[in-house]
Amino acid sequence: MKVQLEDSVLIKSYINGDERALETLINRHNQRISSFIYSKVNDRGITEDIFQDTFIKVIRTLKRGTYSEEGKFLPWVMRIAHNLIIDHFRKSSRMPMYDGADSFNVFSVMGDEKLNAENQIIKNQIDSDLTVLIEELPEDQREVLMMRIYKDMSFKEISENTGVSINTALGRMRYALINLRKIINENNIVLTN
Repeated sequence: MKVQLEDSVLIKSYINGDERALETLINRHNQRISSFIYSKVNDRGITEDIFQDTFIKVIRTLKRGTYSEEGKFLPWVMRIAHNLIIDHFRKSSRMPMYDGADSFNVFSVMGDEKLNAENQIIKNQIDSDLTVLIEELPEDQREVLMMRIYKDMSFKEISENTGVSINTALGRMRYALINLRKIINENNIVLTN
């Protein structure tokens, strides 16, 4: 009976020079990551390109010795793929820019109540993945963000439900957005609570 090595063991082996360890990791997660990418872009060629770019980033990070997602290899790789998907949509001008800035802001898609049909499709595609990123936020910020975006509550209602002032609720929302942008934009650096 062949024992399956943990991802973390394979990562250490690869960092120590065993190229086959990375091949094992890629083969292990290939289907899941490819399916995830394809579900967002609906194009086999683009899926392959993003998949390759994802693992180029993985290899660079591992070679640099800056990988620190102990035991969370797949979620980390999925976040890299997710960011590359966002980059793909941004470059193909299918996602709106934020206030004419150079960087894409997911909330310019999420917060606009007059979404056109294309933006609505993109919003639906990224909503489920965004939930994973929102989990990285401190609890008080996450709570306000979920109430505002997913429950469509006013800041007055959020204030009444959480027992904090409207200004505090606004402040938490502001910090939640700032932190979420950092998580999305800063090349897969996960903020600690």
